[in-house]
Amino acid sequence: MRLIKPTLKYKTSFQKGLKEFLKIDKRNRGDPGNEGDPAKVDEYIKKSRYYERGVNLPKGIVPTSTFWLIDKGVFIGRVGLRHKLNKKLRGFGGHIGYAIRPSKRNQGYGSEILRLALQKAKQLGLKKVMVTCDDTNIASQKIIEKNNGKLREKKKWEGKLMRFYWIKI
Repeated sequence: MRLIKPTLKYKTSFQKGLKEFLKIDKRNRGDPGNEGDPAKVDEYIKKSRYYERGVNLPKGIVPTSTFWLIDKGVFIGRVGLRHKLNKKLRGFGGHIGYAIRPSKRNQGYGSEILRLALQKAKQLGLKKVMVTCDDTNIASQKIIEKNNGKLREKKKWEGKLMRFYWIKI
């Protein structure tokens, strides 16, 4: 199991995973952590490379490294590692956003993708990172806390109560 940068080598597996995501969340489009149209994987990969370098960033988007979790040649999930926080990310999102494809959930992949993302954050020179989750998302709370996340506050974002964790690296 490893984190890799998005690549066409896993295009078919990624597309299958993305279709699973889109079945449960039709809004999964438009920002660097959201892959969008399964037919446009090439475009998504190109965009992820730009975003990592801070090139052609839309207003309000910070440099972000995107990685895929691959296990035995299968796309399991993705993680976006934001290199810094802006005002919006301090209010919601934090440094790390991750998602495991629905068919692979509850198998320990969430804890592993966050653990590996923390290693990447350390390589970027970050000393601590913010990770957020919905207050009702018990699975994410357990994943974050297993990775030494310390709850700092709860606050509302778009009508939902959110948890804000910090993890020292």
